[in-house]
Amino acid sequence: MSVPPGGSTPEDVTRGNWPSGTPRTTGVVPVLSRSAHDRDHLGRSLPDPTRGRPVRVLTVDGRRAVPVAEGPDGPALVWDEQPTLPVGAVYLGEADGVPYAAVRGERALTVNGRPVDAWSGLRELGTDLGDLDAGLLAEAIGILEWHERARFSPVSGAATTIERAGWVQRDPETGVELFPRTDPAVIMLVHDGGDRCVLGRQAVWPPGRFSVLAGFVEPGESAEGAVAREVAEEVGLTVTDVRYVSSQPWPFPQSLMLGFVARAVGDLELTLDPTEIEEARWWTRDELASGDGPAALPPPVSIARHLIDRWVDGQLA
Repeated sequence: MSVPPGGSTPEDVTRGNWPSGTPRTTGVVPVLSRSAHDRDHLGRSLPDPTRGRPVRVLTVDGRRAVPVAEGPDGPALVWDEQPTLPVGAVYLGEADGVPYAAVRGERALTVNGRPVDAWSGLRELGTDLGDLDAGLLAEAIGILEWHERARFSPVSGAATTIERAGWVQRDPETGVELFPRTDPAVIMLVHDGGDRCVLGRQAVWPPGRFSVLAGFVEPGESAEGAVAREVAEEVGLTVTDVRYVSSQPWPFPQSLMLGFVARAVGDLELTLDPTEIEEARWWTRDELASGDGPAALPPPVSIARHLIDRWVDGQLA
């Protein structure tokens, strides 16, 4: 697993299984793939992408946390209403005629006079936010992380200048335009064609925590080829019927998780890569659904959990 399955990390652990009340994520769209705004690509090139309208600005602190207020329908982001796009803010797009932006900043107890109940992150909030806030937050985290990690040109080493409302960095010495990058990674549920699937665990995870297999796509490689290669490398299985399911952004800092299912063929004995996998085994649908499976599964915000839940529910085969 050259990337964490579903982007989840050791602290992103859901203890127990569905009988304990953990929500199932069996919808067609992974929770972080939801969106209800227009990214307004053309507006980024305008001198004023907000077109003179007041803009709602989201503050993201250095730990990727954002201000949140609890409402009658659950948590919602606390947006700062500004008359114009602030200096250093990145334009996110618009919804219902309202422009949105994001900017790095410090935590505060209030935002423009509005109380903040908590500062929280995308991992914690992703499953509970509405479609509009979820899509804007995933975009905001991803683009601001790019700015943090790409402040100097890889061509000349010069500090870049920001253009197009935060969506282009330019090398001042060569004139080269630099655009936000996304690293594709495959994440796959491997099954035996029946009622068993493979789940594995990395040594850095808490005891009992299992997930599906995953890995980065290498240069010159297709996503399907990456699925077959990663499965062979990590657990020694040969797979066929590699089928795309769905994708989900994982902006920690810049991955796009491409979800697949694949069927193992031939010898189904697992041979582990000790540098990647500490433990792996076959689990049945009944074990996973009844609570007799792993002590911990990926959190509902991850596409890893999305794939597991849909397979257990009989939606993937």
